[in-house]
Amino acid sequence: MIFSFNPNLTFNVIRILFLTALSSGLAVLLTPILTHFLYKYKLWRKEARTKTITGDKAVIFTELHKEREINTPRFGGVLIWLTSLIIVLLCALSQEFNFLSRGQTWLPFFALIVGSTVGFFDDLLQVFGKGKYIAGGLSFRQRLLVIILIGLIGGAWFYFKLGWNTIHVPLMGDFWIGFWYIPVFVIVMLATWSGGIIDGLDGLAGGIFAIMFGAFGIIAFWQGLFDLAAFCAVIGGALLAFLWFNIPPARFYMGETGTIGLTSALAVVAFLTDSVIVLPIIAGLLVVESGSVILQLVSKKFRKKKIWLCTPIHHHFEAKGWPPYKVTMRFWLIGVILAVIGVAIRLLG
Repeated sequence: MIFSFNPNLTFNVIRILFLTALSSGLAVLLTPILTHFLYKYKLWRKEARTKTITGDKAVIFTELHKEREINTPRFGGVLIWLTSLIIVLLCALSQEFNFLSRGQTWLPFFALIVGSTVGFFDDLLQVFGKGKYIAGGLSFRQRLLVIILIGLIGGAWFYFKLGWNTIHVPLMGDFWIGFWYIPVFVIVMLATWSGGIIDGLDGLAGGIFAIMFGAFGIIAFWQGLFDLAAFCAVIGGALLAFLWFNIPPARFYMGETGTIGLTSALAVVAFLTDSVIVLPIIAGLLVVESGSVILQLVSKKFRKKKIWLCTPIHHHFEAKGWPPYKVTMRFWLIGVILAVIGVAIRLLG
């Protein structure tokens, strides 16, 4: 079989690969500046977290993370969204490489920046021990309201501006849900955000998010959404650089400024690619992480005993004696398998 040459397709492949490399290279250059600032001003928690979200003593967690929590800076997520912002501004100067478009990337970029900004202030509160949430920071209700607000804005934009009112189910087609599109958007945004608790082990969150954005980048490219694929590539490139400096011992943690921004953008990308149904597969580890916490709370309330030694579930394996790097790498492998399955199912549609 002879394949015909498609100049437009070829150029977009080159553009996406170039932006991935550019994002990684820029993030690597920015890291020494960021880490110098973080260590100079000691931007880490001054006290290790000693309580769970229910107010009980977090004995196992404290034993596992006491030293790392009070000596490793937060704000690693700044590297990801700052790199993305700089790349967007640089590419805006070139018509060929500009990927900021109203129909594809405005909304995910908005979600990334707004979520990351909220997370940045949350991290600041935690560093200085301010706030009422466990070891400081925004309260659970405040975080919840922010995510709901982002979800409402996003859902309204899709429904009223873009005219979206259906959900695609692979092999079955589109299902009309009308105005319910907005509540569904908010629920998906909240569910994805709840999985942000996967941050906590060196390299774990960075690797998982890189895999997920890579998967949606493939789906976007397959759909001809080249600007959106470029957006995923830029974030993926920055995450690869983040991983370089997050391999044990981590130079910094992603923090809320990373997880809130990335989960918000991920949910929006899932809607833009009409892939909400496969999001729980591609982001399966986020589901498992948040689900483990929910089941643990339910069990403690009604059964008066725990299911796992410590939650989120990656801490359970750590408590059982698995070295952190083993937990991280096995979770990466599971993440890759889930991403492959999710992409395959979506492409069938």
